[in-house]
Amino acid sequence: MMSSDPVGYWIIAGVILMAAELVIPGGIVVFLGSACLVVAGALWTGIIHGWVQGLTLWFISSIVLLLSFRQLTQRMMGGDSHIDNTDEELDLYNQLAQVKETIGPGEKTGRIHFQGADWPALGDGSVIPPGVQVRIICRDNIALVVEPLPDGK
Repeated sequence: MMSSDPVGYWIIAGVILMAAELVIPGGIVVFLGSACLVVAGALWTGIIHGWVQGLTLWFISSIVLLLSFRQLTQRMMGGDSHIDNTDEELDLYNQLAQVKETIGPGEKTGRIHFQGADWPALGDGSVIPPGVQVRIICRDNIALVVEPLPDGK
């Protein structure tokens, strides 16, 4: 291979990009490598000449390959799909926390310890002293609305 052979460069770039799919999964890099092979084929057959036309064809063929075949390969190969609960309110409901700073009386905000952090909390209007175990009812803006457990601790 001569040092000024653009076909060889495009083939090498295509093979490297396609092999990189093993390290960078996602189904995108293989299409970029395939586009390099398309350019190498077009250069070899004489359809295009030079780097400017090669880069232009590479950009166009990359986009066409990505838009045309990525959805198909994702469907065939599958992948990791995980759907979490998107309603954070449901994750909070009925969780237990401990009062760190007195809540109440009335609408006086206190603090609770929940999931490793301290949160502002509102109660039912009564005084809830520190150390009491509470149940989270809902969230009001950034404060959690809580009620004391029936047994108190």
